[in-house]
Amino acid sequence: MRKFHFLLIKLKRNTISIFLLIFMVCLILFSKSNILASKNGLKLWANSIVPSFLPFFIATECLSKTNMPYIFSKIFNPIMKPFFNVSGIGSFALIMGILSGYPVGAKIAVDFRNNNLCSKEECERLLSFTNNSSPLFIIGTCGISLFGSNVIGFLLFFTHILSALTVGFLFRFWKKGTPKFKIPVATKNENKLLNISLNNLGEVLAQAIKNAISSTLMIGGFIVLFSVIISILNNSYGITIIENIFNPICSFFKLPSQISSSIFTGILEVTNGINLISSIKLKKISINIIITAFLLGFGGFSILLQVLSITTKSDLSIKPYIIGKILHGLIAAIYVFFAMQIFPTLNLDLV
Repeated sequence: MRKFHFLLIKLKRNTISIFLLIFMVCLILFSKSNILASKNGLKLWANSIVPSFLPFFIATECLSKTNMPYIFSKIFNPIMKPFFNVSGIGSFALIMGILSGYPVGAKIAVDFRNNNLCSKEECERLLSFTNNSSPLFIIGTCGISLFGSNVIGFLLFFTHILSALTVGFLFRFWKKGTPKFKIPVATKNENKLLNISLNNLGEVLAQAIKNAISSTLMIGGFIVLFSVIISILNNSYGITIIENIFNPICSFFKLPSQISSSIFTGILEVTNGINLISSIKLKKISINIIITAFLLGFGGFSILLQVLSITTKSDLSIKPYIIGKILHGLIAAIYVFFAMQIFPTLNLDLV
C-alpha cells in the first residue's frame, strides 16, 4: 500500500514530464499530419495574425510610452471608477484590448502593475474583462469569412463587448476592501518625460517594434503548438472518443455528434474550434452562433497560456482572468440567445 501511494506521488510530481514525453512520441508517430498541421498554423499566423496584429501591437507600445494613458484617465475616470472600481487609466487597457484583440489587454494590465500605475487588485480586475477578441477577427474572420454574414459578425461583436463590460461590473467587487491606490508622484513625473519627440522617436519605435515582434512570435508559437495538439488528438482518435462520450447528449437534443468535438477543439484553440462550428450544417444556425459566442468569450486554453506567460512577469494572480473568461463566454452566449428572441431579423434559422 505504501509503495502504491509512493508511486502515485511520484507520478503526480512528474505529470508534466510524462505528458511531454507522450507528446514527443506522438510527434514522431504522426509526423506527416503534424508537419501539415504546423504548416497550416504558420499560414494562419503569417496570413492573418501578423498583418492585422503587428501594427496594432507597435501602435499600442508607442502609445503606452506617451501621456495618452493619463489623458484617458482624466476623461474616463468618472466612468471607470463607479462601474468597474478601477482608476481611469484602466480605460486605456480596455479600449486598446478591444481594438487590438488578445492578448493586448492583459499585457497592458501587467505593464501598469510593473510600472506601479495601478494597484494589484485593480490590475487583476482589469485582467478579468479587458483581454478581448478584436473587431477585425469577430466581424471579418468569424462573421464574414466563416459564417458569410456581416449581421452575424456585428451581433457577435456587440454581445462580446457587452458581456465583457458585464464581467467588469461583476468584478468591481473583487477584493473591494483593499486600500485606495494613488499613482506615485515620481511615476507621474517620469511618465511625462516619455512623450515621443524627434529626439527619442527612433529609440521608442525600435523598442516598440522589438516588443511587438516578440508578442507576435509568441502568438504564432501557441497557434502552431495547438494546431499540432489538435492534429495528434484527431490521429489518436481522441476527438472520436469525445464524440462517442457526448453522443447521447447530442442525440437527445437532435444535434450532430460533431458539435461536441468542435466545442472541445474551440476550448483548446478558439480559431480552429469556430472554424469547425461554422462548417456544421444546421437549420437552426442560432445554435452555431451561440456556441461561437461562448468560445469567443472564453478564448480557449491557447489564449489562457499566452496570458499566463505574461502575468508570470508580475505579482498578478491568473485566477480572476480564468473566472472572468468563463463568465464572459456564458454571458455572451446568453446575450446572443436573447438578442435573437427580441430582434427577429437577427434570427437566421431556416424553418
